Amino acid sequence: MKTVALVGMGYWGPNLARVLSQSHRCNFVAACDSNAKNLEKIIRQYPALKAYSDVEDLLKTDVDAIMIATPISTHYELAKRALLAGKHVFVEKPLAHTSGSARELVQISKAQGKILFTGHTFIYSPPVIRVKELIDSGHLGEVFYISLSRVNLGLYQRDVDVVWDLAVHDISILLYWLDETPVKGASFGRACVQQDKRDVAFLWLEFPSGIVASSEVSWLSPQKMRRTCVVGSKRMVVYDDMDPAEKVKIYDRGVDFIQPQTFGEFQLSYRMGDMNAPYLGNAEPLLQEVEHFIDCVETGEEAITSGEFGVKVVEALELADRTRIGMPEMKIPLAVKDHERG
Repeated sequence: MKTVALVGMGYWGPNLARVLSQSHRCNFVAACDSNAKNLEKIIRQYPALKAYSDVEDLLKTDVDAIMIATPISTHYELAKRALLAGKHVFVEKPLAHTSGSARELVQISKAQGKILFTGHTFIYSPPVIRVKELIDSGHLGEVFYISLSRVNLGLYQRDVDVVWDLAVHDISILLYWLDETPVKGASFGRACVQQDKRDVAFLWLEFPSGIVASSEVSWLSPQKMRRTCVVGSKRMVVYDDMDPAEKVKIYDRGVDFIQPQTFGEFQLSYRMGDMNAPYLGNAEPLLQEVEHFIDCVETGEEAITSGEFGVKVVEALELADRTRIGMPEMKIPLAVKDHERG
């Protein structure tokens, strides 16, 4: 059974620790964080873990895999050190703060013969998987456009803006659904609370097939919303992650253009069919993701959210940021000295 250690016990680390402790596929053996309070809290919860305050001490052990749940600005440095130490590596989204750094991590993982896995949890959720099945099967017909909204009040991040925190989820879902990378992108946003970080933004992406997508993300909204609409030529789908019972709804609705029979004739036929909500199951995405990582470590198979997939997500983020309307580009600081702090 493979041994796994977790670096970063801040916001997301405890969630990973929970599923690691629940999984029968691996042996969760160690936790690392430079914040003594974070580390003490996790050790109280899981007394069998060995605690490390310095990641270098952890990397000298014979642990098989390292999972990294630290601030984005530290992902590249920590993942690189772990790969060079001969460890398989899981990195929370996004893979790195630049596509160049992300590509370098992929190259190192291949040279070392180790798995590099990006933690895009939504890709492992039943609703997202079902929508992909609907797209791939042709059930929706030709996909015209996709609109996504991901807003709530907080949580503000210290080292990135709302695009790199929230839009990364939407972009990963789009790349997974469409099996395409965007060729055009732009973003528009505003920093309302913090002077140098956008807390609301709108992104637009165009794909080679002609599909266009828009994404609204915000840390400054009175309500939490996680809603996506996929519009196809045959059917439309609404994926609402906040709906407790019917997260995916398929609408047999649309508009058909009727070829004119005479000059000047113009007709449209509006289709108002039924709605159905398929059964999705209740598998926990985070547990599915972690166990897929362990499978890849054991078998050497390429992950669904591999390092290469992580690179494509970062490239799409950069594409949208490259044409930024209204604000100068924000540089992500490299706070390497705080690398273990989650």
